[in-house]
Amino acid sequence: MSSPAAAHILVVDDDPRIRQMLTRYFEGEGYGVSTAADGQEMRGQMKAKEVDIILLDLSLPGGQDGLDLAREIRMQSDIPIMMLTGRDDVVDRIIGIEIGADDYIAKPFHLREVHARLKSILRRRQPSMSKTEPTDEKIIRFEGWTLNLSRRQLLSGDGTEVELTTGEFDMLAAFVQHPGRVLTRDFLMDETRGRQLEAFDRTIDAQIVRLRRKIELDAKHPQLIKAVRGVGYVFTGRIC
Repeated sequence: MSSPAAAHILVVDDDPRIRQMLTRYFEGEGYGVSTAADGQEMRGQMKAKEVDIILLDLSLPGGQDGLDLAREIRMQSDIPIMMLTGRDDVVDRIIGIEIGADDYIAKPFHLREVHARLKSILRRRQPSMSKTEPTDEKIIRFEGWTLNLSRRQLLSGDGTEVELTTGEFDMLAAFVQHPGRVLTRDFLMDETRGRQLEAFDRTIDAQIVRLRRKIELDAKHPQLIKAVRGVGYVFTGRIC
């Protein structure tokens, strides 16, 4: 992907006013923007051009809502997804993060906040170097896994790359760089999303549930990322 400022955004929202507002703002900031009112239009836009991030409304008309579309996207790609939600959609927010969305923002929203969070996602997603550059890479190995922090890659023991969302990668990177240390939810929120934890926000817990499914032998009985009641989580895997 090119620099965050040159990224292409796909806005999926059935409200034409929101689509127009986001298009005007982000085009004015130098981004490319495409829009879609529903899932069918979204698929068409994704086939027509390369998309770097999706702003996805949860409340969409027709047979598929935003959660359905997020599941569909995640089955095919690790493209970043920022959900646009109603203020009271707490359960939907948690489900969205569990599905693999990278962040959410409540309506009504401030455009500058949307922009700040979008830039944060794109910035974290960028590798720190080209794969062809002959330079030192920062690699951490644990329990048969290889995490390449420079290329933002996770490889299993047989060399297979495991796709992680931006949030999942940042979460795992935070853990393996602080092995044996109890990390609070506030710390993890700041490390992975660059903002403070809101009251009753279960984003971190939902993200950890999804990450465990990818790296634990038994996600229901985790051995690598363990909960510390009332405090947060600790990475107990052996770093090589």
